[in-house]
Amino acid sequence: MKINTDGVLLGAFAAADAPANILDIGTGTGVIALMLAQRYNAAKIDAVEIDEAAAQTSKKNFEQSPFADRLTIYPLSFENYFDQFPERKYDLIVSNPPFYTNSLKSPGAKKALAKHTDIDFFERLIKRVSSHLEPNGCCWLILPVTLSNIITSLANEYSVYPQQIINIRSFEQSTIHRVIICFGSKNDSMKTTSLNIYKAEGVYSDEYKLLLKPYFTIFLKE
Repeated sequence: MKINTDGVLLGAFAAADAPANILDIGTGTGVIALMLAQRYNAAKIDAVEIDEAAAQTSKKNFEQSPFADRLTIYPLSFENYFDQFPERKYDLIVSNPPFYTNSLKSPGAKKALAKHTDIDFFERLIKRVSSHLEPNGCCWLILPVTLSNIITSLANEYSVYPQQIINIRSFEQSTIHRVIICFGSKNDSMKTTSLNIYKAEGVYSDEYKLLLKPYFTIFLKE
């Protein structure tokens, strides 16, 4: 489970107003939790990861970071986590979830666990998340386009609504291949923006570099 573009984009975009408590569901190697710990230096961050090996990797990454005292890893499914801590509420919840729904399973068991799921997974996720957000809290997800429409409908059933949508393209002329959505309890105005990752083949766009400059050393001198 290497660091991927979806994860760092979600980590860079996900935002809340001075969050005190943050939850990262499916943290993998912990990159999103670490990015949020860097940005919100007063926040306590819980991270949940069902894969034991990945959870151990994120634990090492957390312990070796400057934010170790504010990061906690739980090697659990999100459902078991919420069952164990039913009282916990969050100002910000993030998840880069598995989204290869109803598709061929990958050959490796661990990769299959990380990449494949069914729609009922997302219904369970939204249901639990909606009951563990603070009144002004928000949940950020990154999803493929088709799935984002399904998740938005599911979210409405649990009284959480899209507050912000960010359409992700590889190039300016490309079709949208990912959507980052911020959900919250307010059902009023919604902001829609976009991001192009590249400005030419193999050349990152200025907006992508600016977004990730605080986290990627390769962009520090640009």
